Amino acid sequence: MNKLLIALTAALVTLAGCSTPPTNAQIGTATGAVIGGAAGSALGGGTLGTVGGAAAGAVIGNEIGKRQDQRR
Repeated sequence: MNKLLIALTAALVTLAGCSTPPTNAQIGTATGAVIGGAAGSALGGGTLGTVGGAAAGAVIGNEIGKRQDQRR
Protein backbone atom coordinates (compact mmCIF):
# COMPACT_ATOMS: atom_id res chain seq x y z
CA MET A 1 0.00 0.00 0.00
CA ASN A 2 2.82 2.42 0.82
CA LYS A 3 4.44 1.91 -2.58
CA LEU A 4 1.12 2.58 -4.33
CA LEU A 5 0.58 5.73 -2.31
CA ILE A 6 4.08 6.97 -3.16
CA ALA A 7 3.57 6.23 -6.87
CA LEU A 8 0.21 7.99 -6.96
CA THR A 9 1.56 10.99 -5.08
CA ALA A 10 4.43 11.23 -7.57
CA ALA A 11 1.97 11.05 -10.47
CA LEU A 12 -0.18 13.81 -8.99
CA VAL A 13 2.84 16.03 -8.38
CA THR A 14 3.91 15.46 -11.97
CA LEU A 15 0.48 16.43 -13.25
CA ALA A 16 0.50 19.53 -11.08
CA GLY A 17 3.64 20.72 -12.85
CA CYS A 18 2.03 20.77 -16.29
CA SER A 19 1.83 24.13 -18.06
CA THR A 20 -1.85 23.70 -18.92
CA PRO A 21 -4.59 22.82 -16.48
CA PRO A 22 -5.54 19.14 -16.49
CA THR A 23 -8.72 18.06 -18.22
CA ASN A 24 -11.60 16.57 -16.30
CA ALA A 25 -10.69 13.19 -17.81
CA GLN A 26 -7.18 13.43 -16.34
CA ILE A 27 -8.48 14.52 -12.96
CA GLY A 28 -11.08 11.76 -13.01
CA THR A 29 -8.46 9.14 -13.89
CA ALA A 30 -6.16 10.13 -11.04
CA THR A 31 -8.97 10.48 -8.51
CA GLY A 32 -10.56 7.20 -9.56
CA ALA A 33 -7.24 5.39 -9.30
CA VAL A 34 -6.66 6.63 -5.76
CA ILE A 35 -10.18 5.85 -4.56
CA GLY A 36 -10.27 2.51 -6.38
CA GLY A 37 -6.88 1.49 -5.02
CA ALA A 38 -7.92 2.30 -1.47
CA ALA A 39 -11.22 0.45 -1.88
CA GLY A 40 -9.53 -2.55 -3.50
CA SER A 41 -7.02 -2.72 -0.69
CA ALA A 42 -9.72 -2.51 1.96
CA LEU A 43 -12.07 -5.02 0.32
CA GLY A 44 -9.78 -7.47 -1.45
CA GLY A 45 -6.53 -6.89 0.38
CA GLY A 46 -3.14 -7.63 -1.03
CA THR A 47 -1.47 -6.33 -4.12
CA LEU A 48 -3.96 -7.79 -6.58
CA GLY A 49 -6.92 -6.14 -4.86
CA THR A 50 -5.15 -2.79 -4.72
CA VAL A 51 -3.99 -2.83 -8.33
CA GLY A 52 -7.33 -4.15 -9.60
CA GLY A 53 -9.24 -1.49 -7.69
CA ALA A 54 -6.92 1.24 -8.94
CA ALA A 55 -7.30 0.09 -12.53
CA ALA A 56 -11.09 -0.12 -12.31
CA GLY A 57 -11.29 3.25 -10.57
CA ALA A 58 -9.07 4.88 -13.19
CA VAL A 59 -11.26 3.62 -16.04
CA ILE A 60 -14.48 4.74 -14.35
CA GLY A 61 -13.01 8.12 -13.37
CA ASN A 62 -11.73 8.68 -16.89
CA GLU A 63 -15.15 8.00 -18.41
CA ILE A 64 -16.88 10.36 -15.99
CA GLY A 65 -14.28 13.06 -16.69
CA LYS A 66 -14.63 12.64 -20.46
CA ARG A 67 -18.37 13.16 -20.23
CA GLN A 68 -17.83 16.35 -18.26
CA ASP A 69 -15.28 17.55 -20.84
CA GLN A 70 -17.76 16.89 -23.66
CA ARG A 71 -20.40 19.05 -21.98
CA ARG A 72 -18.07 22.07 -22.16
